Amino acid sequence: MSIRAKRLKITLMPSQERVLIRPFVPKGSVHSQRILGRVMSLSEKNVHQAVETVLKNFADRHKNIEEILLQHYEDVRRLALTDTRPSKDVKLLIGAYFTQEYSLESAALFNPSIVPHPDQAGLDDKSVRFILSLRATGEGHISSIVFREGIIDGDFNISIRKPTPFVTEPRRVPNVRFEKKLFARKLGELDINSDIVESIITKLAASFCLDDLQKALDDYYRAALHKHNVQETLDTILTLALSNYEVRFLPGQRTSERAIFPSSPSQRNGIEDARFVKFADDDGAGRYYATYTAYDGKVVIPQLLETEDFLRFRFVTLNGPAVRNKGMAIFPRRINGLYAMLSRQDNENIFLMYSDNIHFWYDPVKIVRPTFPWEFVQMGNCGSPIELDEGWLVLSHGVGPMRRYCIGAFLLDKNDPSKLIGRLKEPLLQPNENEREGYVPNVVYTCGAMVHRNTLILPYAMSDYATAFATIDIAELIKNLD
Repeated sequence: MSIRAKRLKITLMPSQERVLIRPFVPKGSVHSQRILGRVMSLSEKNVHQAVETVLKNFADRHKNIEEILLQHYEDVRRLALTDTRPSKDVKLLIGAYFTQEYSLESAALFNPSIVPHPDQAGLDDKSVRFILSLRATGEGHISSIVFREGIIDGDFNISIRKPTPFVTEPRRVPNVRFEKKLFARKLGELDINSDIVESIITKLAASFCLDDLQKALDDYYRAALHKHNVQETLDTILTLALSNYEVRFLPGQRTSERAIFPSSPSQRNGIEDARFVKFADDDGAGRYYATYTAYDGKVVIPQLLETEDFLRFRFVTLNGPAVRNKGMAIFPRRINGLYAMLSRQDNENIFLMYSDNIHFWYDPVKIVRPTFPWEFVQMGNCGSPIELDEGWLVLSHGVGPMRRYCIGAFLLDKNDPSKLIGRLKEPLLQPNENEREGYVPNVVYTCGAMVHRNTLILPYAMSDYATAFATIDIAELIKNLD
């Protein structure tokens, strides 16, 4: 007996209208200096006219555009050849020359993940407010994370709040502190010169900031100019620090206004496939975690995102020999006192691993293998496990003939998730005729579903292009697991 997945009449399409305002910096400081010089040579009248034109064309497309342009001026002012103090108009115009619009979801809006919203105020007991994260892809195939919010009502109708026409990046949290013990452990996982690491670490306090680390690196470099291969090691240490950071949005910003664009060295070419989960710790504290794939143009690196309110986000590197490949997904609570994670170590099978520290992962154990024809090429998870009375429900993806992606499901034992209780022999969802065309044809895929009143709410991507929704009765799904 096949399961009836009810497809809803709602589709989120990529949009060219939602643009992010970002820094634009030409390669090479000499080119930037020439741009600065050309602007500084203009008369105040010409500068004023140029600024008026910029604001006329762009002010209604972005919030606080003058503030942004002035910040972008500050980012390049060090390149000026003189100490002349420019007027506000000159600063604004220079800022405009080093600013660009980026249509971050012009190409695709896909691979969704859904979690309950931290604010459920004002709803009846049959409705739930949710946050949907999506992978947005724009120019240069750079991926970022964008958000929508919506409500599922008592009849399982889904309404999505209309997104804002403008998108805003978060601000970096200044003076983020690093724990020396944890930072040293992370460095120990890297294949770099341990003597240099030890020399740097000994100069740092138990808690330090990026400026402290930069000073220790600079001091070591000056004292070790005669040594070979020092700079590469120092760059690796700094990259690790830059990959662990915090950002925050302003409380008044709507959910759809927020966008997380790549900003660390490991993310240079994209933040891909965030799998969000609402995590409940043993002490009752609640927070959201998301595993995601950072891509620097050459290497994919699994990393972690943490937030309590979707306003302030902390980016954390994951370490250990089991941190490899795409598709890591955290269980929504500890199991027998340990964090638990699903992963795909070998591009084929699904693995389970435990850790006493969410930043470090070892000893993965294979628990599910490709078994049915529609998943012979490979399997992977489609988001974090969902806790039911019957066990841990895991949505999976399977790749079959003609590289066709389908969504499946299996059930793991609640107390020992290494035990497979049952699985679907046929796909839970497979691409129909209306979902086959896209950036990557013949694909349905999700990064996370949620259960509401015994119904599975499943947002899913259609051929790596757009996002749709389906609902599935949990009792019917469990009945079909063999």
